[in-house]
Amino acid sequence: MFNDQPVLIVEDNVFLAVDLSEAVEELDGRVVGPTNRISQALELLDKEEVAAAIVDVNLTDLDIFMLTSRLTQLGVPFVIQAESALPKTVSFLHPEVPVLRKPIHPRAVLTCLLDEMHKIPAPS
Repeated sequence: MFNDQPVLIVEDNVFLAVDLSEAVEELDGRVVGPTNRISQALELLDKEEVAAAIVDVNLTDLDIFMLTSRLTQLGVPFVIQAESALPKTVSFLHPEVPVLRKPIHPRAVLTCLLDEMHKIPAPS
């Protein structure tokens, strides 16, 4: 389903990161990361091509807005996972981005991510 496309995983819960990574690989995707730090995710975006991303909203090293803005600038579709409410800046600037409430099955996350990827027109 992912056709060997790279998927960035930004998640601070190691068990969820592993589950998401395994699910991406089962669906023929390549995992970028996973990482539990926004700063490292930004570095990965500078070094590697990313087709899509899964972002946990509750990371503490930097403001999540820095990462969501960068993904938007690059045209990378993404979904957000959250246990609580989103920061107002993120919900205001990215109202169209799906917010998935934890706990959620990794396959459900990937189904939503694939839907987001299909919204982006393929390059001609």
